[in-house]
Amino acid sequence: MPWTLRLATFDDLPALRVLIPLSVRTLQAATYTEAQREGALATVFTVDTQLIRDGTYYVAQADDAIVGCGGWSRRKTLYGGDHTAIRDDQFLDPTSDPARVRAFFIHPDWARRGIGRAILSECEKAAAAAGFRTVELAATLAGIPLYEATGFAAVEAIDVPLTNGEKLPVVRMRKGL
Repeated sequence: MPWTLRLATFDDLPALRVLIPLSVRTLQAATYTEAQREGALATVFTVDTQLIRDGTYYVAQADDAIVGCGGWSRRKTLYGGDHTAIRDDQFLDPTSDPARVRAFFIHPDWARRGIGRAILSECEKAAAAAGFRTVELAATLAGIPLYEATGFAAVEAIDVPLTNGEKLPVVRMRKGL
């Protein structure tokens, strides 16, 4: 079944709030414990409405279902959503700062069909058009292979503290445009 890519709208929020936990609980199960996944769903792996407001968040849609999402940002926040305690919504300087690639989630039934790559490509094109020369992201352990295959290189490992006392290991990665 074909899918299309488009900018997300606030009308997509109910579907995104179903997609994200389904994606995390299924596709992250091999790399994170249940406690890490659930802790991250309460804080880090949530919808970021700022990306929708900024017009930098995309959804992949098949018929009436959203089967993937992801975006980029010209703001300093590297990861997280509306419920993330540490946010910095200041604008980045495209001449010296990397744009942020953020909040990628794919429906488990649609994994490994090119949706993540297509969203990533769209993000990179849009960031380049906005004047950015590099992009950066905080990759989940399950996401590292995709990002490495598309030219990202590891910069540093980060342990993101979660409100349930767990830590979520991620890898900050960067790529030139």
